[in-house]
Amino acid sequence: MLTAQVDCWSYGYDNSRRHALPQAVVFAYEHQQVRDIVRLCNRERIPLIARGTGTGTTGATVPDQGGIVLSLERMNRIIKIDPTNRIARVEPGVTNQALQTQLAEHGFFWPPDPTSAAICTIGGNLAYNAAGPRAVKYGTPRENTLGLRAVTGLGEEIKTGVITTKGVVGYDLTRLLIGSEGTLAIITEAVLKLTPIAEAKTTLQANYRNVNAAAQAVSAIMAQPVTPCALEFMDGRAIEMVRDFSDLELPADVGALLMMEVDGPRHCLDDSVQAVINAARVDGVLDITVARSDEDVAKLWKTRKALSPALRNVAPKKINEDVVVPVSRIPDLIERLGRLSEETGITIVNFGHAGNGNIHVNLLANPDDENEMRKAHLALDRMFNIVLELEGTISGEHGVGLEKRDFVAREIDPVTLRLMTDIRRQFDPNGILNPGKALPPVTAATTD
Repeated sequence: MLTAQVDCWSYGYDNSRRHALPQAVVFAYEHQQVRDIVRLCNRERIPLIARGTGTGTTGATVPDQGGIVLSLERMNRIIKIDPTNRIARVEPGVTNQALQTQLAEHGFFWPPDPTSAAICTIGGNLAYNAAGPRAVKYGTPRENTLGLRAVTGLGEEIKTGVITTKGVVGYDLTRLLIGSEGTLAIITEAVLKLTPIAEAKTTLQANYRNVNAAAQAVSAIMAQPVTPCALEFMDGRAIEMVRDFSDLELPADVGALLMMEVDGPRHCLDDSVQAVINAARVDGVLDITVARSDEDVAKLWKTRKALSPALRNVAPKKINEDVVVPVSRIPDLIERLGRLSEETGITIVNFGHAGNGNIHVNLLANPDDENEMRKAHLALDRMFNIVLELEGTISGEHGVGLEKRDFVAREIDPVTLRLMTDIRRQFDPNGILNPGKALPPVTAATTD
């Protein structure tokens, strides 16, 4: 256990700009220790915040009300890999990459693949329902988790779900806990559903004259039978930044691009790739490149991988949001975000997982400039309204935490919010688990 401020300091933040000092940090190595610390905190009414490696972006693991941070990073055992039944049983502190490496030896993978896979934990993936590019074809943690072992806010031990791919006995508490950001229970073990690694995969890049053409291509691709295992999008401003930051071979007339991967059985992959190419050839397409070697694959992905460093170089303190709209509404979203940028004077850069409508909207604002931040928050407020008007959601995989909590009531009606608040009280009647996160205060949740 850590109690000295200097030792606790680094456990008071996540990948947002928020920070708060916990009163103590406790490390758990096994389920029983989690149970005991929860019971202690419940008895003494001490806030308890479960934490993995702090890669979240919404302040969900920031101890803004003090209390104890419970670090699960040392609960990092892969308990069992069972290829016959296509499942793995793991503890929450296992990193995504460590799990994928071991699964690959058996010919399997777990579909969720966040950008931070090298350091993010399975527990964090479950807490946020964090996915990544492969979600377009293979789904999120909710679709790829069969059961959980957890401890409620009362310190009661529960098991949810099954270890079979079918099962309808009782309510689906597994999917309820996934994405709840540690506000209902602390997950100590998970049974994950595995997927066989495809025999073959092909990478493509499609360049378009403008954003609208690329957005129309996304709709066309997702409307035909072959689903890519990755369908990534970059708008014109993102491409401009990459050009300025890196020496990449992108023609000057490229106004948007799509990165695509198609996988499947080797004997029919060429036909699948051609089907995607045909759908991608909408009005405004400039060219489509198919990688023929590992070197070609690396070259095509170089543009996408250069974007994050470029953004950090231009705007290290940017506001990064991950909104989702129906795929057919992506053209409307991109067009309206362009107008919003012009009206507010805030540069907006869009990229992300276009195949399921999950667009990462980056507002390039300097938090040290008070006037610029005022405009940025105005743009953020209007952006969320645009997303909801397009029948979307304000968070796809980054969660809610503190950053989006005050916008939740715009998306969820008062009655539903009241039911969610009641569910939370059933799991954690004394409100010790990650208090103040994910849902707005009760007064806001129960009034129109």
